[in-house]
Amino acid sequence: MFKRLLIANRGEIAIRIIRACQELGIETVAVYSDADANALHAQLADQALNIGPADATRSYLNIAAILDAAQIAEADAIHPGYGFLSENADFAEAVTGAGMIFVGPRADTIRKVGNKDAARELMKQAGLPMTVGSDPVNSVAEALSTAQEIGYPVIIKPIAGGGGKSMFVAKNDADIQCAAHKIDFSTGGFYLEKYIADARHIEVQIVADNYGDIIHLGERECSIQRRNQKILEEAPSVAVTPEMRQKVGALAIRAAKSAHYTNVGTVEFLMDKHTGEFYFMEINPRIQVEHAITERTTGIDLVKTQLKIASGEPLHIRQENVRFIGHAIECRINAEDPHNSFLPCPGQITFYHQPGGPNARVDSGVCAGSIVQPHYDSLIAKVIAHGNTRGEAIKVMQRALAEYRITGICTTIGLHMQILKNPYFCSGDIDTQFVAKHMSY
Repeated sequence: MFKRLLIANRGEIAIRIIRACQELGIETVAVYSDADANALHAQLADQALNIGPADATRSYLNIAAILDAAQIAEADAIHPGYGFLSENADFAEAVTGAGMIFVGPRADTIRKVGNKDAARELMKQAGLPMTVGSDPVNSVAEALSTAQEIGYPVIIKPIAGGGGKSMFVAKNDADIQCAAHKIDFSTGGFYLEKYIADARHIEVQIVADNYGDIIHLGERECSIQRRNQKILEEAPSVAVTPEMRQKVGALAIRAAKSAHYTNVGTVEFLMDKHTGEFYFMEINPRIQVEHAITERTTGIDLVKTQLKIASGEPLHIRQENVRFIGHAIECRINAEDPHNSFLPCPGQITFYHQPGGPNARVDSGVCAGSIVQPHYDSLIAKVIAHGNTRGEAIKVMQRALAEYRITGICTTIGLHMQILKNPYFCSGDIDTQFVAKHMSY
């Protein structure tokens, strides 16, 4: 195991990694921008180094600054967390080129799966089921003709990137024209897919060592979304039977093998609610925001697993030994105003009290007095609830959210409390359009 790790991230994921390192006896180095000088992650690490101004492109996305910090700190390895540089193959390559360990997949793997067009082609060759999709389109006219060929509705997706950003659903030609006001088709950076209206977003957690062994840790249901971005996740999915879990798990492992995957990652699928069929969407080559619910239902610490695999350890668990325990739900607490189109709500937290008690876990990047910056993602914390059944997990989450007190900024706590009371959610009758259908936002 390496001795000193630099964490090229901020907020709750940086703190989550710091905690795992502390339990493994690894020294931690935090990096921070000028805006984050007093941030919690910088205070909790063994060492903290400034990497530049508030602007993320000159700090958290600045490869040279991060590598300089790692060399100053004499770090043995770098963990990218999620977001920022976590899916940047050039960064992974630069880390290993500088003689350090990159905690994540190899650079060539990140390149294979990071380009959505290339990833779809790779998965098609591996025999994974696909929705009808296109090559990159280079003009509005090409987008219109392609959409008519595929058949409406279609979804317009960026070839690079993730997190649900820059995606548009088009039901007709007018929607394509509207999307053209927001994105530039001439760059060739977008492609079209057949849109499955009644779909569930199902993702499978995979773990792969450096010696060819790959397992899956079950699925997560990620259908509760706003603007194609997840806000609540749960494990397992009430719609996935043991037979379906075996099937989609095998598909995820096949996808990982075809990309020569190592470390932890997620293979994402759309599941047609009417047929139960799974369709490959993408591979996320990093730890996910929602990893904690898999940890809670399997008893496997995914961040420690990442670190151990990166240091050269083989997998210590086989597929047949993976056991699933109860049900877990995660609510993402964002500094956003749900009543104002989910606009970010930066500012200073004047009072902060997070829930506790049996079966409730909070991964937070803030405390009383913290300033939620306008420069970065609005996620400030995650609440994870666990129960023997889904019903118990819902009750634990309702109790935990009722205890949560954050003043000084708007948050999504109230939205989550409404979701948890919704009869469609409670029955498990959900899909990716749940918020648009059932919430008054």
